[in-house]
Amino acid sequence: MIASENFTSVAVLQCLSSCLHNKYSEGMPHQRYYGGNEFIDEVEILAQQRSLQAYKLKPEEWGVNVQPYSGSPANFAVYTGIVEPHGRIMGLDLPDGGHLTHGFFTATKKISATSIFFESMPYKVDPKSGLIDYEQLAVSVKLFKPRLIIAGMSCYSRCLDYKRFREIADENGAILMADMAHISGLVAAGVIPSPFEFCDIVTTTTHKTLRGPRAGVIFYRKGVKSVNSKGEKVMYDYESKINQAVFPGLQGGPHNHAIAAIATAMKQAMLPEFVEYQRQVINNAQRLCEGLKSRGYNIATGGTDLHLALVDVRNKGLSGARAERILELCSIACNKNTVPGDKSALNPSGIRLGTPALTTRGLKESDFDKVVDYIDKALSLAQEITKSSGPKLVDFNKFIEDNADIKAKINNLKEEVEKYSQSFPLPGLERF
Repeated sequence: MIASENFTSVAVLQCLSSCLHNKYSEGMPHQRYYGGNEFIDEVEILAQQRSLQAYKLKPEEWGVNVQPYSGSPANFAVYTGIVEPHGRIMGLDLPDGGHLTHGFFTATKKISATSIFFESMPYKVDPKSGLIDYEQLAVSVKLFKPRLIIAGMSCYSRCLDYKRFREIADENGAILMADMAHISGLVAAGVIPSPFEFCDIVTTTTHKTLRGPRAGVIFYRKGVKSVNSKGEKVMYDYESKINQAVFPGLQGGPHNHAIAAIATAMKQAMLPEFVEYQRQVINNAQRLCEGLKSRGYNIATGGTDLHLALVDVRNKGLSGARAERILELCSIACNKNTVPGDKSALNPSGIRLGTPALTTRGLKESDFDKVVDYIDKALSLAQEITKSSGPKLVDFNKFIEDNADIKAKINNLKEEVEKYSQSFPLPGLERF
């Protein structure tokens, strides 16, 4: 139930294990530093074309680089090419649902390289509603004057207001970049608003809701940006800056097997059944939220528009780490996560739950009622353990290890979960 994970298709896995892995192809198509890339060029151009088609983008208005090794390198390439060292960026703070690569740092340490090489300032959510405070963002942008604003998230369960981001960016002469890594499959299916109407640059991974390989993609505007007072056309200049930042700036030879897999995933994202899949992802996430709320769990922002839910477990007397651990022992994988107001990313108060992978396996709303039941049983066990072990994770784990009765309860629930999961196949693994 890790929101950033999914099961990709057999066709994507076949690309990843193909002979394309063997070839070096530094540079762009038809501009390689090595010979023998005739067919590699065809594959990469196909991946570019399908990437634009999947998001209904016109090639005269948008370009795309499919070479980033993943989402973090894609973001860093944009900053390197567009912002330049010590330029200013603003992204959603990590404890509020942002991502490390949006410039995260603490009072004592610059955690991400994006805060080491660039000057970053976070924007925040309203601590009561959990929703992005766009009015405060507008004030902060006016003061900080960033070169680039990042509209993106890693654990924020509501659709972003890209129009409002655009207004704020325009008022301050900033470039607007969307990081849609988590939601790129939902965007491709058209089941949530698209960032492309309002943003200058869009980055994404391809392995989350998009259900492709572990890789990254950068989209950038091209063509005419505006017409100046003299009637002269002002052109977007992102293409060469971004391409040169990817290679030779930050990477070597592209992973051609992954690029072929991107082309395959983008084709699959244009199929009608992909749209139905993404609708089911959201339906399942909303059913998950409703079920947990009915059992007394606090959900950040009160629910979800997307594929994930952020569950605050403080009112249950738990920490995110203890909740994650007990669920893992019961064969339910999730991740501990900060909730609004948390002071430490290492000792957070919540867990993040996602529905893409289980939806790929075929679970529907009624199945998630069962999932909620298993989660609640596991977390109730964690409450029982905490009463005896105290709040420290090390004592929590030691109590589990030393208490035969608790071990038996965990194993019984684990067996129940695993037996139920066997009803749903693992894509790509036919023997299961």
